[in-house]
Parts: sequence; C-alpha cells; structure tokens
Amino acid sequence: MKPILKTDRLCKSFVSGGVEQQILKSLDVAVYDGDFTVIMGASGSGKSTLLYCLSGMDGLSGGSVFFGDADLAALSQDRLAEFRSKNCGFVFQQIYLVDSLTVLDNVLASGLLGNKDKKAVLERAKGILGAVGIGEEHYKKFPAQLSGGMAQRVGVARAAVTNPKILFADEPTGALNSQNSRMVLDILTELNNQGQSIVMVTHDPKSARRANRILYLRDGEIHAELKLDKYKPDDQVRKERVKEFLAQQGW
Repeated sequence: MKPILKTDRLCKSFVSGGVEQQILKSLDVAVYDGDFTVIMGASGSGKSTLLYCLSGMDGLSGGSVFFGDADLAALSQDRLAEFRSKNCGFVFQQIYLVDSLTVLDNVLASGLLGNKDKKAVLERAKGILGAVGIGEEHYKKFPAQLSGGMAQRVGVARAAVTNPKILFADEPTGALNSQNSRMVLDILTELNNQGQSIVMVTHDPKSARRANRILYLRDGEIHAELKLDKYKPDDQVRKERVKEFLAQQGW
C-alpha cells in the first residue's frame, strides 16, 4: 500500500547562541490511510517539531516530506497554505478558536477554506458538531461561554469539518480533566474508526493506547515502534503491551 504521507531523511535544526542544535535527525516515517499514529518521547525529543514538519507548518533543514505526490518543501508559502487547508486538520493543546466568532461560525470558517459551497459546508458543520456532542443550543455561543472540554470538542469539529486526509493533534487532551480527555479521545477514536487518518503527539499512555502504532522519539530519532490492532475499550492485553513498551523506553 502506498503511504499518504512519507518523509525521506527529514532533518530539522535550530541555531541558538550561534550554535546549531539538531532536533530531528534523518527521519524516515510513513503514514498510511486509516492509521492512528501516536508520537511519544521525553520532553525535548522533537515530538511537536516532527508533527509540525509532517504537516507543512514548519520548514525543514534537510530531507523531504511527501504528501501523496506533493513535495511540501517545493511549494511556495501560498501553495502550502492552500494545500494544508484542503488536506490537513489541526487540533492543539491550546484551543485556538476565534473569540469573535460563534461556535458554528468557527467551524464554518474552517470548512469554507477548502469548499466554497456554503450549503454543503453548513450541512457538514452541523453534522460534525452533532457527532462531537455539540447541539444547536450551543451554535450561537462564543468561545468564552464554553467549558474547556466543550471548546476542545468544537476544536475537533473545526479540524474534521473539511474531511482532511490527515488530522494532526498536538497534546489535544493536555489541558483537560480526565472526563473531558476521555470524551475527546472517544471522538478521535470514532473518527478513526470511520476512516480518518490521525497523527497525534501525546505524553499520556491512556491516549497512546488509542493508536494502532506508537513511535517513540529519543534525541531526534525514532528509537522504537509498537504496532497494535484497532482500539477496543477495556482491552487489558493492549494496556499491558503499551505499558511494557513504554517501560522498555525508560518512560
């Protein structure tokens, strides 16, 4: 099967105080249709940097990222922005909803970036808001009127409204309590069960168990990989496999 995203010797470095610091070191990564890939590692291992490079949000210092047949490094900034709006969805730990837009308009604004058919986007927006448990009574609310958990669910709806080829999530439950974390993870899992490809950075083993593959980064390199079957609730064997895998990495 041909990957929908792959890297070829991806490198990323920064210069600080006149000294070059290499964050990612010649990584080869492939993501396939329907994957739920989790990226883990200690603080400073390059997890979020890798996510941003894979999605075209950050430039490379070397190597390539291919999204289908498109080499992201070869695209202009305008073409890259257009490409991301049509192919990528993003969920972050900090919920970047537009404060001046209502719940519905936040999702519509994202949908209209990739599809100018407002009627179709409106139907999709209402459908995906319903799927994340946001009813019509919340459509006209502003972000400041929402709880953190509800705002993050709106964030997931905004990311998924375009039916992106890959949904990228950077610590999406990091600022949520356990109940809201579980709700967001359940939503992401259901999206994945419906065929949505997801790449997620997390430090939480409970979140990692939702994946069918865990990549563990150490010092900018893929140190280990664990492949799993599709997630099933209360799967104790899966829980132990993830626990053992992380223990082997010194987690």
